Amino acid sequence: MQQSASRRLYFKQTNSAEPHAMTTPLIDKYGRHVSYLRVSVTDRCDFRCTYCMAENMTFLPKSEVLSLEELDQLCTAFINRGVRKLRLTGGEPLVRRGIMDLIADLSRHLKTGALDELTMTTNGSQLATYADDLARLGVKRLNISLDSLDSQKFTEITRRGRLEQVLAGLEAAKQAGIHIKINTVALRNFNEDEMSRLVAWCGKEGFDLCLIETMPLGDIDGDRTDQYLPLTVVRERLEQEYTLIPSEYVTPGPARYTTVAETGGRLGFITPLTHNFCEGCNRVRVTCTGTLYMCLGQEDHVDLRAALRTGDPRALNQMLDAAMVLKPKGHDFVIDRKGAKPAVGRHMSMTGG
Repeated sequence: MQQSASRRLYFKQTNSAEPHAMTTPLIDKYGRHVSYLRVSVTDRCDFRCTYCMAENMTFLPKSEVLSLEELDQLCTAFINRGVRKLRLTGGEPLVRRGIMDLIADLSRHLKTGALDELTMTTNGSQLATYADDLARLGVKRLNISLDSLDSQKFTEITRRGRLEQVLAGLEAAKQAGIHIKINTVALRNFNEDEMSRLVAWCGKEGFDLCLIETMPLGDIDGDRTDQYLPLTVVRERLEQEYTLIPSEYVTPGPARYTTVAETGGRLGFITPLTHNFCEGCNRVRVTCTGTLYMCLGQEDHVDLRAALRTGDPRALNQMLDAAMVLKPKGHDFVIDRKGAKPAVGRHMSMTGG
């Protein structure tokens, strides 16, 4: 009982503290300032995308998942240490019960100026319900995962999703004034013939498009060597139809952008396998259990949940400092042989992409 009261006091004191109460920035041993945090709020999802999850997933028990109050506290600790951009991910973040309460709480950091941007990565299935509220709370940009514009193929890749539902969500977000970026994983023998159509559609809708190579994360029902499609190949094909102009547009993420002259749209490429994008990495990721991963492609991690639940702010900050020492220079993603084990054992849905 005493520990519970201590934790409540800890939350109250920290959440009411000045945004910059802790001014020491998070800087790793390579001199990179960590200013971008991705937080998974749940490992659950209403889809089972074939490159992301096994069809029959075993999800975490509730006791292992951080409460909304703990997620708020954790994000606030990072913001107090210099994080300027916060992205909520999953699983599918909008299936987490009470998620809008968390977003409402976190939006206070936008109002104080401690946070530049609060964003989300979603599959779009719940956006028709939540788009207006997200916009009202200060979410100005969304990343939407969408791998096919063909209804049958969309259901096949997601194992249970409906394209029409996602398109309705996209329209709702667009009408709410939220800027949309479509994330598409390029998959050999599945959607490689849709790349041109996606570029044209995004240009027409006013969406950015980012193409992503499949990443060797977690055991799935299949072999990723069958899925892997180098984006160098995709780009060469697109350049036969479109003029891709190098762009100076940059984000805190790993994408390298071009402008499509014919549509005026923005097209990005994320290439963890054909090109290492680690030299300027300013990101870390926290799972819904409070495990901090300094790199998407490495297993080194720090348990923040244990520190958080001590009720002592110093314990959490000490763990954050320790994590900076562990942050690697780069990842070791590779898909080089048939039947190779994934580079990382955890599924993408655990770390939030």
